[in-house]
Amino acid sequence: MDKAKGLYDEAVLELASRTFWGYLGCELIRQDEREVVIGLDIREHHLNMIGILHGGVHTSLLDTAMGMIAMSARPGEDVVTSSLNIHFTAPAKVGRVTAIASIAHMSGRMITAEGRLTGEDGKLLSLATASFRVLERKG
Repeated sequence: MDKAKGLYDEAVLELASRTFWGYLGCELIRQDEREVVIGLDIREHHLNMIGILHGGVHTSLLDTAMGMIAMSARPGEDVVTSSLNIHFTAPAKVGRVTAIASIAHMSGRMITAEGRLTGEDGKLLSLATASFRVLERKG
């Protein structure tokens, strides 16, 4: 896993490596207050039965990237995805994909983020928006 510095320290990334993040093979490339960038090397197990990147992998990458930027916008609070809308625009095969997420809007206890998944050639593969609910952290 990449050792990108900034909002997510090595302890957080180590914990993430034991979750679905690690299972997929995600790599934090870059993050700051404005955006999160995640990479994934597509392997055969990421593909569907017709040999292209499974829609669930598109969705998981974008949900993860958007969730990370939403969490960074509200440090010390928990956020959960409350809705997600995705548009699949092009197929991807084995290779490298990149998810880039940013905040579109924040108000009260809601955050709206947007994300794009692109291929190595920069081609748009999928586009998503998501709403995140900010939860009160319990003890």
